[in-house]
Amino acid sequence: MKVGSEETYDLGYAKRAMMLLVTLPILVMYTEAVLIPSLPTIQREFHVTPSAVSWVLSIYLLTGTISVAILGKLGDMFGKKKLFLFSLLIYTIGATFTGFAPTFSMLLLARALQGIGMAIFPLGFTIVREEFPPEMVPQVQGLISAMFGVGIAIALPLGSYIAENYGWRWTYHTVIPFIVLMLILSAKILRESRYITPGKIDVIGAIFLTVFDVSGLVAVTRAPTVGWVSMSTISLLSLSVFGLILLILQERKTENPLVPINLLTAKNVLITNIGIFLAGFAIQMMNQAVIYLLQMKPPFGYGKNILQSGLLMTPNALAMLIIAPLVGRLMVRYGAKLFVQIGAVLAVVGLLLLSHNPTLLGLWKLVGLVVLVGTAVTALNVSLINILIFSVGKRVMGIATGLNTLFRNLGAAWGPAIAGTLMSMYSITIPLMLQGKFVYIKIPKPVAYHYLFILTAVLYIALLLVSLFIEEVVKMKTLKTVS
Repeated sequence: MKVGSEETYDLGYAKRAMMLLVTLPILVMYTEAVLIPSLPTIQREFHVTPSAVSWVLSIYLLTGTISVAILGKLGDMFGKKKLFLFSLLIYTIGATFTGFAPTFSMLLLARALQGIGMAIFPLGFTIVREEFPPEMVPQVQGLISAMFGVGIAIALPLGSYIAENYGWRWTYHTVIPFIVLMLILSAKILRESRYITPGKIDVIGAIFLTVFDVSGLVAVTRAPTVGWVSMSTISLLSLSVFGLILLILQERKTENPLVPINLLTAKNVLITNIGIFLAGFAIQMMNQAVIYLLQMKPPFGYGKNILQSGLLMTPNALAMLIIAPLVGRLMVRYGAKLFVQIGAVLAVVGLLLLSHNPTLLGLWKLVGLVVLVGTAVTALNVSLINILIFSVGKRVMGIATGLNTLFRNLGAAWGPAIAGTLMSMYSITIPLMLQGKFVYIKIPKPVAYHYLFILTAVLYIALLLVSLFIEEVVKMKTLKTVS
């Protein structure tokens, strides 16, 4: 099929590649979604503290945030298929060792390897953009985004059952054969990128990016425990800012920058990165509040166990499955900018309703509002990634999508940190019978959830205002092929 005067697309190959790429989010989200409710079990198994076990999640985010930018850039330089296969191989190794980790240190190492493999997603987005005609790309991106919801929908009932009856390790053991099969099929089916931009690796830029990323994320992750004004938090945040300044200075003067400053400051790229940061920040903050609301005993919550909480979040995952491809199809006609704004408005409405007496809403009203907000955020995410990939040239799409994922991860790290801080600030100490004796624990007051939902709504208002400056590039009449 020929589009314009520039490119010919092999739709048969594109559809085979799509089938691979839509399957990956299901496999990854299956393992990730089950790991969170399994953290107390992992803590007991390895005899570590609650703050230590949180690194099972944090180290994945930490290495993933670095890898998406660096491997995205390397994909532009050496070919997206090579780096996609490398990332998937590393993820496969990490996931395999996670299920067999004999010590907590080995578990963290395996999770770090899984994080490196996170680059499969931005690299996958670029492969889709290269192989499909422009008018079909939003629908395919929407379908891929929907598969994240499918993965969660499968993980919550099935994965929770496996973890509860056979142990958390079996959630990894059961998925490994499918990931290995995916690696083999990817090597056989995927073709190398048609857009390669040779250059030198910016080692110094990579070092400064790592300093900025690692110190900032460690500071934010630890802050709710050690305090935002503690010397360690302030020192790490200062180091992160220093690393960012050095990164900017380095990238301005080098011939082959890891992070092209002119790319980051392009209007649509800047806006989508700010938008995805705010979206990641807000949704993670909301999710943490909702999980606590569901599991705290009345009158401080709804008194559900882990499995029940997971099942009650399933409608949200199913809504993602429906709305993501639908928005992808509609934005070709009406534009992606419109759906960013619709998503932001719906999120604000849902969050403001959630903020009003959240512990007295009623269980199904709470679930319904969570679905409303989740639907809005799905529309936002699908729209923002399409705006990004149609705003940059294909020769820099690997680094552009990698940096977008980096901003998403930064937001996802800040959200739980702020949520944890607010829930600690507005908490009450209550007695709890545990193993035949009373212990005293702190739980959030209802006002903590009120402030969390209000703050999250404010973030989506900020996103709505930012979206006003987006230049439309996804509507049919504006779609173009950029090389």
